Amino acid sequence: MPDTAIASVSQVSIVIPTLNEADNIDPLLTGLNELDLPAEDFEIIVVDDNSSDGTPAKVRAWEKRANVRLIERREKPGLTRSILAGATAARGNIIVVMDAGLSHPPERLPALIAPILDGSCDIAIGSRYVAGGSTEGEPLPRRWLSRLANWLARPLCDVNDATSGYFAFRRELAATIAEPAHGHELLLELLMAGQGKLRVVEVPIRFHHGTHRTHGTSRLSARPQWAYLQRLMTLAGGTVPAGAASRFAAVGLLSVAIDALLFQFLMSRGSGLALAHITSFFTAAAVNYSLHSGRSFRDHAGDLRWNRLGRALTIGMFALLMRGGVLALLIDGWHLSPFLAIFPAIAATAVINYFGTAFYVFPVSVNPPSPEVRWRVASIGIVAFAVLLRLIYLGTAELIPDEAYYWTYAEHMDLSFYDHPPMVAWLIWLGTAIFGNSEFGVRIGSFCCGLITMAYLYALARNLYDKSTAMRAVMLLAVLPLGFVPAALMTPDAPLLAAWAATLYYMERALIADERSAWLGMGIAFGLGILSKYTLGLLGPAALLFVILDPASRRWLRRPHAYLAAALALLLFSPVIIWNFQHDWASIRFQSQRATGIGSQFSLQLLFVHILLVLTPVGMLAADLALLGKNGADNLHMHRRRLFIRIFTVVPLAAFFWLSLFGAPKFHWTAPVWLAVLPTMAWMIGQTDSRRGLANRVRAAWKPAIGVCLFLYAFALHYVVLGVPGVPYAVFNQHYFWREATEEVERVVAAVRQQAGQEPIVVGMSRWSVASALSFYNKEEPMDIRSRNMFGQNAAMYDFWYPSEPPTTRPIILVGMKPHQLEHDIAGVDDITPALVQPGPVKELAIIRDGKPLRRVYYRVAQGYSGTGNKSTTELAE
Repeated sequence: MPDTAIASVSQVSIVIPTLNEADNIDPLLTGLNELDLPAEDFEIIVVDDNSSDGTPAKVRAWEKRANVRLIERREKPGLTRSILAGATAARGNIIVVMDAGLSHPPERLPALIAPILDGSCDIAIGSRYVAGGSTEGEPLPRRWLSRLANWLARPLCDVNDATSGYFAFRRELAATIAEPAHGHELLLELLMAGQGKLRVVEVPIRFHHGTHRTHGTSRLSARPQWAYLQRLMTLAGGTVPAGAASRFAAVGLLSVAIDALLFQFLMSRGSGLALAHITSFFTAAAVNYSLHSGRSFRDHAGDLRWNRLGRALTIGMFALLMRGGVLALLIDGWHLSPFLAIFPAIAATAVINYFGTAFYVFPVSVNPPSPEVRWRVASIGIVAFAVLLRLIYLGTAELIPDEAYYWTYAEHMDLSFYDHPPMVAWLIWLGTAIFGNSEFGVRIGSFCCGLITMAYLYALARNLYDKSTAMRAVMLLAVLPLGFVPAALMTPDAPLLAAWAATLYYMERALIADERSAWLGMGIAFGLGILSKYTLGLLGPAALLFVILDPASRRWLRRPHAYLAAALALLLFSPVIIWNFQHDWASIRFQSQRATGIGSQFSLQLLFVHILLVLTPVGMLAADLALLGKNGADNLHMHRRRLFIRIFTVVPLAAFFWLSLFGAPKFHWTAPVWLAVLPTMAWMIGQTDSRRGLANRVRAAWKPAIGVCLFLYAFALHYVVLGVPGVPYAVFNQHYFWREATEEVERVVAAVRQQAGQEPIVVGMSRWSVASALSFYNKEEPMDIRSRNMFGQNAAMYDFWYPSEPPTTRPIILVGMKPHQLEHDIAGVDDITPALVQPGPVKELAIIRDGKPLRRVYYRVAQGYSGTGNKSTTELAE
């Protein structure tokens, strides 16, 4: 519709709230009347909030020559109340709200109301933040505040300019505004009241910052900004503490004082860090809860039931376990004293306590948000907690042997490696080059890969369903083991998941959305994926099968795009091809052998157990329902998407089913397979079909399942980093705590070095775990470390790095996780003692931390090495 002509379909009322806007009335009303609006279909209502500068007189003068009405309010000034008063008095079916400060261009009014007049939307927003929109003359601080306010609101209401003061809506929507509504952002109230039910369009405008904007000027003060945040929090379902801020702050300061003083008292008395911070935390939390429940959250004071207390304890446990990581980071990583570290730790976890209490323990009970909004808020909170939990513990939790092994890859950089492609080594090399040879440097690559996986899964789920589903899909990725664990540990699975999610996204864009440029992204993602792990190659047959079964996609078989994408992926994969060509195809042969199964036994039952581990029982049931149900409207559009989801899940999964018939696939191999079906699982969470009993039970089970998963992750991280009072280290007593074990081995090496006068050779008597862990945590005088291939046993990449060891009179120190590893080969048959010169007995090292046993390590000292006929990796693979 042209800006100068409006089809008169129904009456339109333009509501303009004013407060001391006398200088702006004439130019504003002149601009509106120059639009040549039909008088019988348009009216202008000026609602004045008791101005003292003559604004009402200016408006009365216009009442005689145009369709203008004045409403004078004598109540307490308030922008929302003024607009609602004008909407109540309006005769039009469409209400237009605009500012009196000349910031909103009147010439955009026809474009603003056109979508409502033609019935295509319910709310039309004059937006500064869509293509074609802009702001002019606005001070930079105000512009930043506006951007921040909209950024905070966008996850909840799906618009770019939720704080716009220039918008149009159907008159009946005014009745949906909640009674406590206040402040400047009536548009936000409208959007939240009709969440998921309203059709909204954003019309670009050029916002001119006025010089006489009384209402607008007040927005820059702290009070309206704080009121906006409080109202946004209430609309999202959180309870804003009642009463004076000073009382709320006093309770908080009292809790901080109790926490800090008790912590320091216990530490000064010799208590361990874990015991001190757990005791002081729960003491302070009990005081905080009892005082807040009766005062700050007094609307709920009569609701102190066991479930409320249980929720408070849940939030307290999450805050406590997160705080343990903060303390470990500050004390061990940043070398602060415990007496200083406790204060930032208290401040950090106070945020968790505050928002957890507001949204979970004492959520709003009057005019609560819709279930969709509650799930969005929960998704944001859960994802934020999971990401922060990984980030805080990233550099404090010790490496597992697998990570240390991949670190040795980066120490011997190459085009590829025997048992894995090179991406994991490249990421570790980059991370350690920036952050040093630390746990954080090793793992930062996996953390970033986790964020990339989330971003691509979000985009995929939004394309397949909607924004709410996308947010829940990211939440499931963050809490299920298939997503949390790879993002926390630096293994090839971290870049694999990122590349898998990216490949799925680009495949959907190419095959479903018919975007030609997506083939370029798919070629890059696929190439980087097989540089991460060969498993991603399973998406190739899945894509081919989809193209065959989907008639609309078959045209790509006759076009060059798919073939060029494959060529690009092959080009990216070329380092692996070159390395294999140089090493007699050792890696290809090794992976081919693994593809026939590990252990050469029927293991289908183990595959189901592994799926339970990566999905959880609730996730496994949800995945079954997602793959078997219709999951959406029964039309061609959704049929193609269902086919896409099923093909890209079932084809890779079928490969693992086949492998399990002849061998035992590793438990984590199927993790990326479920990325394709996660959007449907997330979509099902938002449905409410009472006729489907099992689906409803699964939907209800998600909440406790999510809580249990997060608790287990937080507890395990706290357990391995700080320990838990009264809980022994019984789970990780073989494959963890290598930092402390290496310190003990270093003492043995120093003693042997001093006694023999020669540098001993330290031999890790596992395939690669012991040698790699010792190499990473060797911080004192460097040790000469080898692996068990010295005795003719397969040691993966150590066969390439140290292919042979000639006889020597240097002392040999064998280190193993079990005693028999120091006496026999991997099969437990051949005795390795003849290869040693004057071997001593197997001895035990007890590893202790803070008086608590961590684990045991075994070692054996010989006076030399007589040599054996080492087998190459290629020979062992045969």
